Amino acid sequence: MKVDVILGLQWGDEGKGKIVDVLAPAYDIIARFQGGPNAGHTIEFNGQKHVLHTIPSGIFRHNTQNVIGNGVIIDPYIFQKEIDKLLESNINPYENLLISRKAHLILPTHRLLDACNEKAKGANKIGSTLKGIGPTYTDKTSRNGLRIGDFELEGFEIKYNNLKLLHQSTIEKMGIDVSEILLDGLDFDAYEKRWLESLQLMKRFSFINSEYFINEQLLKGKRILAEGAQGSLLDIDFGSYPFVTSSNTISAGVCTGLGIPPNKVGRVLGVFKAYCTRVGSGPFPTELHDSEGNLLREKGREFGSTTGRPRRCGWLDIPALKYTLMLNGVTDLIMMKADVLEKFETLKVCTSYKIQNDTYTELPFDMNCELTPQYEDVAGWNSSLGDVQSFQDFPEELSEFNKFIEKHIQMQIGAVSIGPDRTQTIFNENFKANFRL
Repeated sequence: MKVDVILGLQWGDEGKGKIVDVLAPAYDIIARFQGGPNAGHTIEFNGQKHVLHTIPSGIFRHNTQNVIGNGVIIDPYIFQKEIDKLLESNINPYENLLISRKAHLILPTHRLLDACNEKAKGANKIGSTLKGIGPTYTDKTSRNGLRIGDFELEGFEIKYNNLKLLHQSTIEKMGIDVSEILLDGLDFDAYEKRWLESLQLMKRFSFINSEYFINEQLLKGKRILAEGAQGSLLDIDFGSYPFVTSSNTISAGVCTGLGIPPNKVGRVLGVFKAYCTRVGSGPFPTELHDSEGNLLREKGREFGSTTGRPRRCGWLDIPALKYTLMLNGVTDLIMMKADVLEKFETLKVCTSYKIQNDTYTELPFDMNCELTPQYEDVAGWNSSLGDVQSFQDFPEELSEFNKFIEKHIQMQIGAVSIGPDRTQTIFNENFKANFRL
């Protein structure tokens, strides 16, 4: 058996969580392999909306085991809030959730550092979610971090306080007044108190050596789906640097994020929106600053599920999509939010860039350069997709839109989402056969 992978092909918020939830019954285990509570995976079913930040999106399927892998970073306070919301919805995560001992902890001072770093950058800020992601990964790579497994050992309190003092020293040197910085609406002392309480509550979960667990389950013939967070264009190495996240969001990150060898990676499912969005700062070639951009935002409910910030919206970018297909070795392609384009008479798709007087179909090294997207017009369907049950039911214009994309990327679209609910997902026959749907 091999580990299948699902990940985003744009700047995140593509709708990965919904697809994981839909596919979960075909798998025995869903495992998150990177990122932290900066993720926001939204899932809707039975008239209810659920937002997950750290917990894998298979948590709503009782027969599916969920694993938070070693590449994930965890804030116990945010994690506990997530658990509480699941319990309120009669979902018991204690039954089917395991946590890697090698997953790193986000400390309260990591979040404080994050806020101070953004303040110090001023107009050049990255657009951080202020969840402490960057500082935590920084401590991980500088070998200062604390992991879930440290909590089981003697001397954890000493390690915690030493790292806290190191962070406070760094903040003092920055000369930033932290007295007005709130963490989830709390001052630092109140937040730290709740953080420590939440850390104790995590003892109710099983901590595992996840690299052994995952590989042992593969030997037993278990089907495993690795769930990515953020999107490929936010990858620390291959994204729009420096406006990126702090982890490897592409398929290569699965090996280090779960502890599996490359020859154990199976199918790679790439998820993209029928248009593009981005949260925070950074280059966005096809961004719209007009009524069409506002319509995409309103119709698509494009507001960050983690931050609540309005997302920047724009047309589909083919060069960027081809780039992430290449990086990830995508075998199965899923297009989300086709229903959001229902109100448009004409759609635009970027098929190349003009830089100075030359035309390019590759992403430039400097995405902040003078870059002009070159568009082709495609007819919109301007009709509801509410009654669609199969690919054959698509309006002719939607079928042509799909074919237009497929021609440019040289790959077939295997599934199309036509609404937020788990039932509003249309698969072609090849996709159904590959994933036993």
